[in-house]
Amino acid sequence: MTKVAVGIKEYLLMALGMFMYALGWVGCVIPAGGMGGGATGLSMIFNAIFPAISIGTFVFIINAVLLIVAGFIVGWNFGIKTIYCITVLSVAMDVWGMILPENILAIYTQNIDSHNILLVILGAVLAGGGVALSFSQGGSTGGTDIVAMIINKYKTISYGKIVITSDFFIIGSSLLIATDLATGIATVIYGYIMVAVFGYTVDLIQSGNQQSSQIFIISPQYEAIADAINNEAHRGVTVIDGKGWYTKNECKIVMVVTRKRDASLILKIAHRIDSNAFCTMGSVMGVYGQGFEALSKI
Repeated sequence: MTKVAVGIKEYLLMALGMFMYALGWVGCVIPAGGMGGGATGLSMIFNAIFPAISIGTFVFIINAVLLIVAGFIVGWNFGIKTIYCITVLSVAMDVWGMILPENILAIYTQNIDSHNILLVILGAVLAGGGVALSFSQGGSTGGTDIVAMIINKYKTISYGKIVITSDFFIIGSSLLIATDLATGIATVIYGYIMVAVFGYTVDLIQSGNQQSSQIFIISPQYEAIADAINNEAHRGVTVIDGKGWYTKNECKIVMVVTRKRDASLILKIAHRIDSNAFCTMGSVMGVYGQGFEALSKI
């Protein structure tokens, strides 16, 4: 398969992932009176205040502002895939809003006990599956990812903690726009259910939880692979001296520790440069240091 075909496949899968994510929100979570975190949850709050502006437009505006702020603070090394996913997601939110019959899934589930919770869970599964699909192709929905990048410029805080904290405040803020206290409390509860199921779905599809991946790559083209990982994936690389005991030949081992969502990109880089590269990948329970959890947090 040519590089062009591979690229087209990746972007089509990312677009599919973003449309799945948007369908989960527009078709399930929003009709159920649910809530969520990230840029999409924040967009719902702004849309309730300024209904003339669509949720998709707010998603784009919030991410665009975050990208600009992050650009000045940490540099402009954003992957084109992140910008692509943000744009497609913004369009998908509005497209589903226009083509889906109003409350279509809510109508089909209204005779089921606790149908709102059912819709929120279904929406979270769809959204989580879409995000996991995007992550597998090197994409990102922006939002919290950009916030985490800005915060880690000045202080090392784990990605998981940033997500949980931001989602907690965004979902809690929905109380400010609720028509009454009971409705607001229900929305907050649905929001926390949404976040829990969403996170579990992403982790399940990626065959892990919030753990990181440790990748070893053995290849005679280790220098080119290490440079590409630095420049394209923006991950740190350590080159270790090794020796093949069967051949008794000296070799170099490229070691990378990265978030699970970036692991597939690392492996694709290695395969592109050396299709015969020997690669292993394993989960690590804890990673401490720059870009990960601070040692002081243990």
